[in-house]
Amino acid sequence: MKTTEASDTQETPKPAAARKPPRKPSKPDAVLAAAVATARAGLLEVVPEEQIGEWVSAVPDADRLVTHRFRANRPGYRGWEWFATVARVPRGKAATVCEVGLLPSAEAVLAPEWVPWSMRVRPEDVAAQETEKEREAAAAAPEEESAATPAATEDD
Repeated sequence: MKTTEASDTQETPKPAAARKPPRKPSKPDAVLAAAVATARAGLLEVVPEEQIGEWVSAVPDADRLVTHRFRANRPGYRGWEWFATVARVPRGKAATVCEVGLLPSAEAVLAPEWVPWSMRVRPEDVAAQETEKEREAAAAAPEEESAATPAATEDD
């Protein structure tokens, strides 16, 4: 009788084919690129009209998905842009607004990256603070001594 090992009868699994990420289109969908008024109307639902500036660009995000950008005329947000992402169904001619928001552009003023307190405090900062405390203690010491010693009277 012939015996076979389990490893001989099992086939090694083949590696799964790697999926390619979806390709980003090089040019925007013509219907969605022309939907500037629809994108602006979507922004007007959440933002006052005076804060929406001129149209900047239409960038394709995927098939039948385009993001329109408008300058932001909002105080304190110099260089920022409003965006409205529009989409349409296959073979559809109507664009719908998916998302709106505010994003920084390349010229935007941004806050510096947050640094934890433990990384901001340097040894020389602590040393300077300790030196100042020692000076204050030394200046307060003569005042305390003069208050502790009784004043000499004329009878002495």
